[in-house]
Amino acid sequence: MRQAIPIFKKEFRSYFVSPIAYIVIAIFLLVTGWFFFATFFLVGQANLRNYFSLLPIIFSFVVPAITMRLVSEELNIGSYEILLTMPVTLTDVVIGKFFAAVAFVIAMLVPTFAYPVTVAALGQLDWGPVAGGYIGAVFLGAAFSAIGLFASALTRNQIIAFIVGMAVCFILTLIDKMLFFLPRSMLGVLAYLGADFHFQNISKGIIDSRDIIYFLSVCFISLYSAYLALREKY
Repeated sequence: MRQAIPIFKKEFRSYFVSPIAYIVIAIFLLVTGWFFFATFFLVGQANLRNYFSLLPIIFSFVVPAITMRLVSEELNIGSYEILLTMPVTLTDVVIGKFFAAVAFVIAMLVPTFAYPVTVAALGQLDWGPVAGGYIGAVFLGAAFSAIGLFASALTRNQIIAFIVGMAVCFILTLIDKMLFFLPRSMLGVLAYLGADFHFQNISKGIIDSRDIIYFLSVCFISLYSAYLALREKY
């Protein structure tokens, strides 16, 4: 597992070499900033409810764009074979790349701390839901990063990896809303399977072990699936 650290450092640094990373960050800040300032200045509400309520949908697009190159790029240019000649295991590769993606998601969230600070400076703010929202955002970003890594391990084509990762993230986010025609009893079960349900629970400032276990389970299943996909290739 020690070899996962150099892989993490390499992948994290590589994000800031590519212009795609800056484009993704810019799009993320523009979209979230628009929703925040529209709520704060136009509606006159001193809260981050709209920002956090839309974060799962925004992440469904942004995180797969971050992770699409993690494995696909190396499979395409052939550097993955070179990586495997080094004293690293598949587990090291998967873990290192996963935590690099999570670290980038956290770095992307850091500038948005300006939103609650602005609200607190101009009005009263309940910091409990804000803290819960950012904790939930980290878990949500980790789960979607794991899904994106799995999608990237399936193909050499980054666009296909992006589409597959985005589709899975969107399904997990909107599963209960897409199947609204089902009986209410079934919708309750589907909602529990959805990432948005668990994220919204945490964003209310209530940390429930069931929500944490859900996100950790999604991470484990996705990372193990990525491991199996890579093992089948090599």
